[in-house]
Amino acid sequence: MAKKVEKTPLKKGKAFFNIVGNAKITDFTFKKDTVSEKTGYKYSRLNLGIETKAGNVVYTEAMGGFHTSPEKDNVLYVASKEDLTNTYTIDWEDREDEKVLETIHPMKFIKIGIEKYKKDGEEKVFTRSFLSWYDAIDYLSEHIEDGMKIAVSGQLKYSKYNDKIQVKKEIQSIYLTKEENPNRATFTQTILIDKDSVEKLDKETGEYPVFTRVLDYTKMWGEKEVKTTVPFPLYFYVKAENDKMSEEQVQKFLKMFFKVKKGITELTVEGDIIEGTEMGEVTEDDIPDDMQELIDLGLYTKEDILKKLVVKGERVSKLVITKPYLKVEEKDGAKTTSFLKIDERYTDEDLFLDFMNEDAEDAEEEKAEAVVESSDDDDDWLKKLDD
Repeated sequence: MAKKVEKTPLKKGKAFFNIVGNAKITDFTFKKDTVSEKTGYKYSRLNLGIETKAGNVVYTEAMGGFHTSPEKDNVLYVASKEDLTNTYTIDWEDREDEKVLETIHPMKFIKIGIEKYKKDGEEKVFTRSFLSWYDAIDYLSEHIEDGMKIAVSGQLKYSKYNDKIQVKKEIQSIYLTKEENPNRATFTQTILIDKDSVEKLDKETGEYPVFTRVLDYTKMWGEKEVKTTVPFPLYFYVKAENDKMSEEQVQKFLKMFFKVKKGITELTVEGDIIEGTEMGEVTEDDIPDDMQELIDLGLYTKEDILKKLVVKGERVSKLVITKPYLKVEEKDGAKTTSFLKIDERYTDEDLFLDFMNEDAEDAEEEKAEAVVESSDDDDDWLKKLDD
């Protein structure tokens, strides 16, 4: 009889985002008080876009509600103020009871700070706290305005829908920001990589595709109810060079953190969320002669013309890795820093789940055609990626 192999339990790592930009409020931002005909669940939904720069609008979301059927209990899941791991439920009717709220951990609240007030001649921001997005969405619909400069943070959530992996950005907080030129959409994510994760340089895009697994809890896998932590297959990207690292520095970065010799490495990284329309750069050399004449006449500036000549490309949606995540800890008055990287964190067997069997085989067959064989020689490894 074959010996049963003990698997290492899959544990979700870090998965959050932070976006700073201008709020995009449309007729589709709020969907309030919808009742499911099937379950009787009454809910409100938020689909909030944040424009970080021309053409780049990142959409975030939230949803909350309650059961209208008297046969179902309406409760909210919370945690003790003293211990975040001590979770329990409270009745829906108690979600605004001050005595109840005082016993709940701060991290279980939805925080929204978009109202200003003055105190002692100084302008401050008033923060509202909610336990349910049903109430928070109702509040937001009355107070948030199109064009507001806001900072939105929350959790990245993964799911499978129509045979595709979806990455949702679920909001936890929304605040006004004082940044004059907001232009940031970043993420922090724990990924799993193996010896074949970094693929050949795509010379057209100037990026290295990185095939990863991202761990997240899911209730459903397609049409199947699983209620477990799943290794979602997902591509991230690393630019061959950027405004902070030269091509040589990027290659050193890849060798330091992405070269895996054995097993599955767990690595936490930071990066940029690219979501929207690619905007092509236009220089002064691209200004037509007739437009140059208008500039010479003083009717337009070069900047005005260049803005109008921006080239719109295809819609894109990708996560671009820029650096490893640096953890800072303080103990006994001293600070220590470390990268979150664990070699041989898992094995292939740990990531093999029965209900993913068929999909996993298909994914591996497709990936096998594109990946690069690993080598013990660092220079040889990078050379094959660039060929």
